[in-house]
Amino acid sequence: MSTLPSVNLNNLYAAFGSTGGGIDVASAVNQILYADRALERQWQSQQQSIAQQAAALNQLSSQASSMVDSLDALQDPLGALMASNITSTQPGVVSATAAAGTAAGSHVVVVQNLATTAAWYSDAVANAGTSFAPGSFDLTIGSGSSQTTTTIAVGNGVNTPDDLVEYINGLDLGVTASLVTDANGARVALVADASGSAGEFTIQPTPNTSSASLFARAATGVNASLTVDGVPISSAGNTVTGVINGVTLNLNSQAPGSEVVLTIGADAAGAAQAINAFVSNYNSLVANVNSQFAYNPTNQTSGPLSGDTTVRLLQSSLLAAPGYSASSGTLTTLGSLGITVSDDGTLTVNNAALTAALQDNPSVVQAFFQGASSNGFAASVKNVLSTFTDSSQGAFTVDLNSLNAENTDLQNQINDYEDYLANVQTNLTSKYNQANILLLQLPQLQKQIDAMLGNSSNGNNG
Repeated sequence: MSTLPSVNLNNLYAAFGSTGGGIDVASAVNQILYADRALERQWQSQQQSIAQQAAALNQLSSQASSMVDSLDALQDPLGALMASNITSTQPGVVSATAAAGTAAGSHVVVVQNLATTAAWYSDAVANAGTSFAPGSFDLTIGSGSSQTTTTIAVGNGVNTPDDLVEYINGLDLGVTASLVTDANGARVALVADASGSAGEFTIQPTPNTSSASLFARAATGVNASLTVDGVPISSAGNTVTGVINGVTLNLNSQAPGSEVVLTIGADAAGAAQAINAFVSNYNSLVANVNSQFAYNPTNQTSGPLSGDTTVRLLQSSLLAAPGYSASSGTLTTLGSLGITVSDDGTLTVNNAALTAALQDNPSVVQAFFQGASSNGFAASVKNVLSTFTDSSQGAFTVDLNSLNAENTDLQNQINDYEDYLANVQTNLTSKYNQANILLLQLPQLQKQIDAMLGNSSNGNNG
């Protein structure tokens, strides 16, 4: 009787993707799931594209906002275009600042003396805890009907410099006490809270007391004395306002009989800086917009927003903005200010021409940017940009909201598909595990079959 051929396990292992011992279940299931995720990978690729578009839009939005800020600075009636500059022939004696719009002109200032603050100091004792000799003194502050005198007793609890500082500060007299310690010991310093004659105070031993004077004068409180264009001025402090409209004088030292000339004019440098800041922001935005449509022959791609109609509209609006022309005035265009348009749409500033315009015709330059009623170049460009930058209805916001919604929809699809694949993975793993168990049992089964059929171990029983 002939025998049946033996079962070839190698063929079975090869069929199930294993070289021995069973099936690699995890690997087999993952290969199937990878193939099933082809659609999911497309969705994820779309999400990456959306993320790139959103990042590019956010950058454009930020640059546009910076440009709006620079336009606001030019449109501000108290801003850089109206700023005034003051020069002093002797800044060590008098320096000054001026509010925007201060009338141009020259003023002569003579500082006879600076304002000073009244101050006294006590005798020195060994340290802050050493007692003064008992006694009392009168502290008088003010003059005339507003004069007040306070008697301060030393001793009976107010004995040391520390005690005296705390006690006087607690009286709220208009002077401030502090402790001064040096090589001579500890002393109490008293300084008026107000400078000038209004803060002047005196200290004298109380009448009918045998105590010696405890305090010595350090400084007398006097007002600053000066003349402005020949008019005598007295000031309690060394910062003087209201004498020249819009100007703050800073008295730095006294120089009796020495005339200091202050010259007030338009701040051409500050105005030029503000205009250049706008040009820089404009150029950054234009360059970014242009880059979205530039074709890269190496990668054969354009920018992430090359197909975005909003960005195309923004480009058109920006390129049209420099064509603004004022309805009146001698400087009616950017070109008349020394600002020209390059081939790529960016602006170039001839700083010499711009400075000349600002020095010769500051009010005309202001009129170009601000207009008669906030309707000049700055407002014109800002109104165009507002259709893109408006936080609720602007084109950037609408675009970003649309991208976010699209990304959310894709993520929901991915999440749902992952739930589906989780069930697929569970079912496949269960089936492959069952097949693996059977495959692992085949060697023993083969031995049993071979024994029953009388086959030899090499399958060639004759």
